[in-house]
Amino acid sequence: MRALIFPGQGSQAVGMAKGLAEDFPQAKAVLDEVDDALSQPLSRLMAEGPVEELTLTANAQPALMAASLAVLRVLEAERGLDLTRDVACVAGHSLGEYAALAAAGSLTIADAARLLRLRGEAMQAAVAPGVGAMAALIGTDVEAARAIAEAAGLETNGAVCDVANDNGGGQVVLSGDRAAVERAVGIATDRGVKRAVMLNVSAPFHCRLMGPAADAMEAALAEVDLKAPRVTLYANVTAAPVVDPEAIRAALVEQVTGTVRWRESVAAMAGAGVDRFYELGAGKVLTGLVKRIAPQASATAIGTPADVAAFAL
Repeated sequence: MRALIFPGQGSQAVGMAKGLAEDFPQAKAVLDEVDDALSQPLSRLMAEGPVEELTLTANAQPALMAASLAVLRVLEAERGLDLTRDVACVAGHSLGEYAALAAAGSLTIADAARLLRLRGEAMQAAVAPGVGAMAALIGTDVEAARAIAEAAGLETNGAVCDVANDNGGGQVVLSGDRAAVERAVGIATDRGVKRAVMLNVSAPFHCRLMGPAADAMEAALAEVDLKAPRVTLYANVTAAPVVDPEAIRAALVEQVTGTVRWRESVAAMAGAGVDRFYELGAGKVLTGLVKRIAPQASATAIGTPADVAAFAL
């Protein structure tokens, strides 16, 4: 059984989808559709940079979705991929969940692009620059990380420190008020965590401080036509299958402040019989995580014309 998985922020790179758009009209059509939806030549920014502008949250989120859907459309046209026949389920890491829903026909590409633009802007605006922070703990598990986050909050007068991502492979990301996250790094070191490092991010994603962004997404999603996906989605916040449009809508809102349960999502898909994971779009981050979470399964990243040529059903 196959699963398609879609990367999140941090995987963006100048040049992503450029070769696909040059070689395949189906890929160019996706990029053109996103450009039209945003009234912005985002595809040019993806192809040429500068990287500082591409990395801005409001640009990176729709750009990564566009790159992922460009790969999917080429696989369908050139390699005979039929989603409903050949794929058991889809999942995406954070913003990648929107790409997964667009792939499954639950959202249009244009709606996904507009929602991700708003999501990026709302997340950036939710917390003043410098107030929040994120840190990665390497060589621990989510239970230990949660205990560290709770201790850090207590030691900083109740400042926010939440588990943002349970990525698997011993990697857990914390997010919240800068003072609490910095304290968590110290506590983690004291408790023998292999590595604890502050991350260079523009906002504290996936924590309670993102409440205003969740409110903005709830209002925006209420106006969008969300269909039942053609294949099952594994949602970030539940790490479980979801097909009902209203449940998906609620999960997308909760996701803004909630933990990305990626380790559990991959384990659940593997437990349901998925033995081949294909990461569509930019980078290979999720491919590496899958290999650590479900070593019995294969994981392949597809993002270039050469990757497409190597794909076989």
